[in-house]
Amino acid sequence: MESFQDKGLNQPLVESFQENGLNHLPVAAEEVSSELENVLSDRRLTASSRYRKATWVESKILFKLAAPAIIVYLLNNVTSMSTQIFCGHLGNLELAASSLANNGIQLLAYGVMLGMGSAVETLCGQAYGAHKYEMLGIYVQRSTILLMVTGLPLLVIYIFSKPILILLGQSISVASAAALFVYGLIPQIFAYAANFPIQKFLQSQSIVNPSAYISAGTLVIHIFLTWFVLKLGWGLLGAALVLSLSWWIIVIGQFVYIVTTCKQTWNGFSVRAFHGLWDFLKLSTSSAVMLCLETWYFQILVLIAGNLPNPEVALDSLAICSTILSWVFMIAVGFNAAASVRVSNELGAGHPKSAAFSVVVVTLSSVVIATVFAILTMVLRHQISYAFTGGSAVADSVSDLAPLLAISLVLNGIQPVLSGVAVGCGWQTFVAYVNIGCYYVVGIPVGAVLGFKFNLGAKGIWSGMLGGTVMQTIILLWVTIRTDWNKEVEIAKNRLSKWEDEKAEPLLKE
Repeated sequence: MESFQDKGLNQPLVESFQENGLNHLPVAAEEVSSELENVLSDRRLTASSRYRKATWVESKILFKLAAPAIIVYLLNNVTSMSTQIFCGHLGNLELAASSLANNGIQLLAYGVMLGMGSAVETLCGQAYGAHKYEMLGIYVQRSTILLMVTGLPLLVIYIFSKPILILLGQSISVASAAALFVYGLIPQIFAYAANFPIQKFLQSQSIVNPSAYISAGTLVIHIFLTWFVLKLGWGLLGAALVLSLSWWIIVIGQFVYIVTTCKQTWNGFSVRAFHGLWDFLKLSTSSAVMLCLETWYFQILVLIAGNLPNPEVALDSLAICSTILSWVFMIAVGFNAAASVRVSNELGAGHPKSAAFSVVVVTLSSVVIATVFAILTMVLRHQISYAFTGGSAVADSVSDLAPLLAISLVLNGIQPVLSGVAVGCGWQTFVAYVNIGCYYVVGIPVGAVLGFKFNLGAKGIWSGMLGGTVMQTIILLWVTIRTDWNKEVEIAKNRLSKWEDEKAEPLLKE
């Protein structure tokens, strides 16, 4: 392990580390050092040389963060999908039940927990950049406590999932089977409550590879266990319980890594975790509202399409386009995580130029990749649907929707990254209001009018909702471009001072 002097860090930074009781650089601290800020401030270089060198420095850090994050989200998605595939081999009723439970009830819990866990991204990221390492463990414990409590009302929804699904128009047979699957997912609620704070805790320190390895190993175990319990005849309940167990394996694996490796940022369980929970709840709630409004937006698109005159073709074509969009979205989510980490780290470290430059690099990188997929979508617009179904009517409908899908893919290269920037800066409440206005006041009503009043069908519904996304993206772009990054550094400094309470002895040392 290299010492401060070996790294050639300046004396004030060395003293900052030593004040926190650290004699060596913690994991990934090199990425949040002043290297990028020094390059951007080096007037000995020409502007082109300065930006070229800075782009190389930032790109290396960015893709080390984004690539494993993408893999983690993809693997977690595949874990749930593999359960549905196995259930599909039990019969059509079981496939419908597992799909409804996973994409309906379970998605609600996933969105709420992931959203509330995003508060940890802001606080841990900025605290890590400011070298307040002892606070990271406190923040992750506070978040876990709040998410565990939040799991209780979600538990009630899971318990009463059958009457809820019947009330929403599902048949008794499908609702009964889906409810059985949901009962097996109850332990997963609290796995989410522990996983997302832990995941954000690690990401804020640029530690992403271990989560990818743990998710990959868990997927292998999950597939074997699911096959085994179905062979035993445990059916939907057994498959769901295995899915819950797999999420707990991920949680335990990551926590063991934290306890054994993150010595500077994890100092054991502490009573300080119970201080300031109300303010933490307000930030967590804003984060949850912001993310859930985005997650539910395109789910509503499918629900509205079910009321069209020819719903079968509309739903099939929208399902195919939504599947493609969701898989490419996983890439954008990786850049979302990278943007949040980079911006929060640099703001916490007091590097306004680096924070602003990180936003530019991560946004352009994501847009380029999204544009490539958009072009492929247009080139293969007549062939895409045949990977899912052989119907010519659906193929024609998908081809007709392809231009809208391509635009959505490009926007998905921008919007999630800007949301990541918002999380890194702590703008969750503002973005929640923007999402309400753009998505639910403009996008959905306009889509409904175009789809039903003007008889444009699925294309009209998507066009209206796409308009809401464009509006939201423009607003976030405008706000980001006009951001005073020096002021954001001061806001981050004040936020950390507010959130850092008086030091207390840990409740339990590891």
